[in-house]
Amino acid sequence: MHFSRMKGRSFVRSATGTVLKRAQLALLLCGIVGIASKLLVSAGTMASPTATGANPDEPSRGQTLKQAPPGMVWIPGSTFLMGINDKESFPNERPAHFVQVQGFWIDEHDVTNAEFSKFVEATGYVTTAEHKVVWDDLKKELAPGTPKPDDSDLAPGALVFTPTSGPVPLNDLSVWWRWVHGANWRHPEGPASSIKGRENHPVVQVSWHDAVAYAQWAGKQLPTEAEWEFAARGGLESKRYVWGDDFQPGGKHMANTWQGLFPVQDSGEDGFVGTSPVGSFPANGYGLYDMAGNVWQWCSDWYRVDTHIEAASKSVCRDPGGPAESYDPADPYAPKRVVKGGSFLCNPSYCESYRPSARRGTPPDTGSSHTGFRCVISGENAQVTRLVGGEPSLTK
Repeated sequence: MHFSRMKGRSFVRSATGTVLKRAQLALLLCGIVGIASKLLVSAGTMASPTATGANPDEPSRGQTLKQAPPGMVWIPGSTFLMGINDKESFPNERPAHFVQVQGFWIDEHDVTNAEFSKFVEATGYVTTAEHKVVWDDLKKELAPGTPKPDDSDLAPGALVFTPTSGPVPLNDLSVWWRWVHGANWRHPEGPASSIKGRENHPVVQVSWHDAVAYAQWAGKQLPTEAEWEFAARGGLESKRYVWGDDFQPGGKHMANTWQGLFPVQDSGEDGFVGTSPVGSFPANGYGLYDMAGNVWQWCSDWYRVDTHIEAASKSVCRDPGGPAESYDPADPYAPKRVVKGGSFLCNPSYCESYRPSARRGTPPDTGSSHTGFRCVISGENAQVTRLVGGEPSLTK
């Protein structure tokens, strides 16, 4: 269990300043440094089906094809430019490098509360946030000598975003995150909250382990970071956002993000404060919803800050599954998994992590108010389910 799950509690404040600062850095959010200037990216083009490495796995005309998986979209394999070279991006997004992915199916939207409920009802699964924090597990991911908290502080709970009453420095994440006993996927903001009326919102307060368990039950898996980013770009290359370079083309909101002074008040100019129902904003070029904003999405890869540096040393990375282990010098004791897409908390004055190249790492046992997931079917399983002309069918 990771220390960041316990952020904001009194026992945290009694620990050393160094430990507290490390925990703050470990928290998943949009980042500390704002990205205010527009990224200087190259002109984007639609991926060409005749380009080198495009559609390497497209079935032949004579191949027998089965029914498309419900609610999933086929992404033809191709080679694309992953990451970014602009210096105004975060260092972990650089450099850009060529990656080839095979074709795969991906959920057209994030897994919803209603869908996750069916999984829990069918299996009796209990999520990470519903378990008591185990100190013997937690201390392995903390600096040596970190004192054990009171047992009452180890009760089941989760991290909940809480707006502040006024402007605050943006280098202390504990100011707007609280550890709330009883918060979990059924009660995202705490015991008094409910998902009633939010059945079609993305499920949140789920750890990486919870997402993997759901995916296995559904006969799917979590996307690799490369699959996720390729799908998010929607056929565009080197564009700032998944829909192009203009954040609000024609004044239209394209994603669920934060408007107003962060973290004081989200004005809801885009129509929502907090999460929004899946499919509330336009789909990208591949027909996928919420590949920017709303909630962060788990990927299968271990997180390393230098992943792209290693990948760029190769001419073309083919179906990368991520590094063998996690590495984050800002939080060296806790292994992390990749999350992508940004969330409803992202704002240009604080971050722009709703960009497709943006990436973060968070401990796999940590859920929060703004983290969910979607699934893929890739490899041989993707090949046999390919349906020519299959259309997505979003249920609202």
